[in-house]
Amino acid sequence: MKRSVLTAVLVSGLTVLTALSAIAQQDTTTKSKKINYGKSITIGPIVVTTHNGDSTKRKDPNKARFVGGITFTRVDFGFSKLIDNGSFSLSPQNDFLDYKAGKTSHFSFDVLQMGYRFNSNFKIYVAGGFDWTLIRLKDNITMVKNSPILAYTKENPEILYSKNRFSSSYLHIPLNFELRTKENHKGGRWYLVAGPEIAFLLNGKVKQISDEHGKVKVKDDYNFAPFRYGGTVRVGTNGLALFAKYYVSDMFDSAPQKGLRNMAFGLTFGIN
Repeated sequence: MKRSVLTAVLVSGLTVLTALSAIAQQDTTTKSKKINYGKSITIGPIVVTTHNGDSTKRKDPNKARFVGGITFTRVDFGFSKLIDNGSFSLSPQNDFLDYKAGKTSHFSFDVLQMGYRFNSNFKIYVAGGFDWTLIRLKDNITMVKNSPILAYTKENPEILYSKNRFSSSYLHIPLNFELRTKENHKGGRWYLVAGPEIAFLLNGKVKQISDEHGKVKVKDDYNFAPFRYGGTVRVGTNGLALFAKYYVSDMFDSAPQKGLRNMAFGLTFGIN
């Protein structure tokens, strides 16, 4: 008898809960269908009006405000070129730095930014990030560590390197001026970002791979300039852009390499 009563109570309870759930779901669906967004007000905060007169405030994109924070954007993949006193051809004293153009690359990204957006079309911000210049040397040479000038030694001709990479890494701090057009009917817009940049050397590195020695990695400053400055320009849309960088300062802090500079160009992923 007790079991029958308990079973009847449980069935009744489940029936009530199911009915209440159906009613709640129907009510929620009905409410969501009745939402009607009105026209936005152009003065002050944007106001979205619902069917019952309630309003929800959203940020006005034209309102000036501070912007910034931790990010991961402006990821640059491209090629790097050495410029020897205005020429793409290396002078005799720098000929040992002859490189494979198709495998000499540049990679960078930003992880922090802080600035001020004046309106939806113009913004100024300071960013911080890291970049690498990766030079694939043609000759069988090894850069000398702890040398007062940039120096190298020639390897045994029988040793063939499948990879002989000479690279530098920097902490860079760009100041960017960003212009962007109004959104089109698909929500896209064009960006123009340009500005100066300073950078501080983190380290230099030699990475060699050969059958005779295997994989060898050596870190040193290799007389790379401890402080670097230049400029960057980017043009793009929908999160993809073309970039070009030129460094006005010398690439190495070594007298024989005075006037040797570098530039980079390629694609940027994440421009805003």
